[in-house]
Amino acid sequence: MRHPLRPRAEHSDGLWDPATWPSVAARRGREVAGLLEHPAGYGHIVVDEAQDLSPMECPAVARRSVFGSLTVLGDLAQGTTPWAARSRPALLHHLGKPDAAVIPLTTGFRVPRAVLALANRLLRKLGADVPVPRSLRGDGELSIRQVAAPGELPDAVVTAVREALGREGSIGVIAADEEVAGLREVLVGAGLPVAGPEELRSRVGLVPASAAKGLEYDHVVVVEPAAIAGAEERGLHRLYVVLTRAVSRLEVVAARPLPF
Repeated sequence: MRHPLRPRAEHSDGLWDPATWPSVAARRGREVAGLLEHPAGYGHIVVDEAQDLSPMECPAVARRSVFGSLTVLGDLAQGTTPWAARSRPALLHHLGKPDAAVIPLTTGFRVPRAVLALANRLLRKLGADVPVPRSLRGDGELSIRQVAAPGELPDAVVTAVREALGREGSIGVIAADEEVAGLREVLVGAGLPVAGPEELRSRVGLVPASAAKGLEYDHVVVVEPAAIAGAEERGLHRLYVVLTRAVSRLEVVAARPLPF
């Protein structure tokens, strides 16, 4: 007997993804009951990372705030899902609050000015309706290490990590997902204490780009930005997320031309 939550073979060969779960819930009766019974919902709902909500997830939030209010936080430049919002009016429409006030937050203090300036060079390519952010922090460092050939990239990454280890703080090495396994072999072979992002006791975390959102490191080494940008449909948005993970120092190591 086919699993009730598994799509038919002619549509997909995998399980439902998070964006379609609200639709599955409707078919199983939960959302239908909500539509018929009109529950009171909540007085106020705060939604973070709202840029990645799907058009099916938004109504699930809206039905719980019909008589309440919403605070919606989200950076359209960091929308990495295929269904991510392209504009705030569209997102607010799906949330049932088309006339809500929009207040841009353009000044930050987490990412240093030099690092943010590099990330901002991607904004014009993203097609995201967002103002250019600025940083209050004049400290921080940015360096770009361009090597002549792809074969030189592993040694350059090892050198960048060793230099970062000579300073205080955590280190994140972020690369395209398919490059992580090979980089781990290189770094371990060089005697560097590398671990996955979930192992908090290690100073050096090796992170696939798809898992970088929400993480912060004192020093970030971004490996081959062009590979990150080309790995998925919204790869430039993913790269924007990756470039903004550093709170002190960012080093970009690349053999291919930089996409910004």
